[in-house]
Amino acid sequence: MLETRNLTIRFGGHVAVDHVSCAFAPGTLTSIVGPNGAGKTTYFNLISGQLPAAEGTVTLAGEDITHLPAPLRTRRGLGRAFQLTQLFPNLSVHENVRLAIQARQAGRGHGALDMWRVWLDHKDWIDEASQILSQVRLADRAQAVASSLPHGDQRKLEVALLIALDPKVFMFDEPTAGMSVDEVPVVLDLIRQLKSRKDVVILLVEHKMDVVRELSDRIIVLNNGQLVADGEPATVIASPVVQQAYLGMAAEEET
Repeated sequence: MLETRNLTIRFGGHVAVDHVSCAFAPGTLTSIVGPNGAGKTTYFNLISGQLPAAEGTVTLAGEDITHLPAPLRTRRGLGRAFQLTQLFPNLSVHENVRLAIQARQAGRGHGALDMWRVWLDHKDWIDEASQILSQVRLADRAQAVASSLPHGDQRKLEVALLIALDPKVFMFDEPTAGMSVDEVPVVLDLIRQLKSRKDVVILLVEHKMDVVRELSDRIIVLNNGQLVADGEPATVIASPVVQQAYLGMAAEEET
């Protein structure tokens, strides 16, 4: 479904992502881990089109999308949630989700995207938005302005936008960052629900290793921009390179 080949980007003399090749199959959740500055979010940015690659390719469902801008990659089926929420702050919660549904329909040739259309002419979009908000437990905040939501609810709304876009690839960059202990299970449950589907790829950047262990079918490890480990969670987490590069345990055990 998704593949990167020799994906590389440089900032001055620094190689932030260094010839990373990886393929991701439908029905799998892959966690991307590594120490701070390892290149995880930069790798995400290269896949989703926020940054242009210096070398290498990104292929989605057999199509080379390396030179497509981020909006066109979204239309092709890449859905991305960021470390910082990306919402329409002055629209209501329900309007945010409805707009994502309308964008999806327009991208698939089901009508032009027109913000000024009368929403009541599209009862199916309204009903779908309401159903998604119930799924993410925001039904009671449907008419609230997005910018007024607490951080945890904004994260849930961003997941709702991703669900509304119905992408082939879901990309979550630290989805639980800044959330309270009580809010985290809601987002993790949503990711579990998506994982039960067998037709999508899920990529997860996450620092909480308990979350990584529980959700992952596979873990890849980046360090200094390079892919240093790739495999089943138990094997990768136990490997010396991960203990040293990510958990910092190997060096401590030797002393």
